[in-house]
Amino acid sequence: MLLNKVLRGRLPRWLVPVVAGLAMLTATISSEYGWYDRTSAQLPDGFKVAKTVDNRAIYRPWTYAFPYVSRFMAVDTLSIRENDAFEGQYMVDVAFFGRWSAVQLLPVLIDCANNRQAQLGGGVTFGENGEVTDAKWTPLAQEEGLYQIICEGTA
Repeated sequence: MLLNKVLRGRLPRWLVPVVAGLAMLTATISSEYGWYDRTSAQLPDGFKVAKTVDNRAIYRPWTYAFPYVSRFMAVDTLSIRENDAFEGQYMVDVAFFGRWSAVQLLPVLIDCANNRQAQLGGGVTFGENGEVTDAKWTPLAQEEGLYQIICEGTA
């Protein structure tokens, strides 16, 4: 609008709303692409990012060429507790972050010796010897960030 005033109204009338729309679209795209960097930079001490999930959408065709991170998982390394009764088993708090959702914190049991993991939630109990009972174990690949952070102490 200022440029139109300087040029004494010589710009076409449609140009101002088009430029305003492009500016809003650019701000929105910038916000989406910058969310992960802003959020992961503000993680508390001890948190390490274990996994990211890229987003692609048909209604955002540029995301096929340039996907952006819409979700990620971070491990609270300060919460790692080893199960003294079973070598190689660790309990840890894992935080799940999503672009448009609240952070979810979930305790997870990692069994490094058997490359598996289990969520510690409703129904999971511990036996007298410290063994976890009623856990639903799922495989945990050695390439996963969660395995590398907990079992190898890297990533």
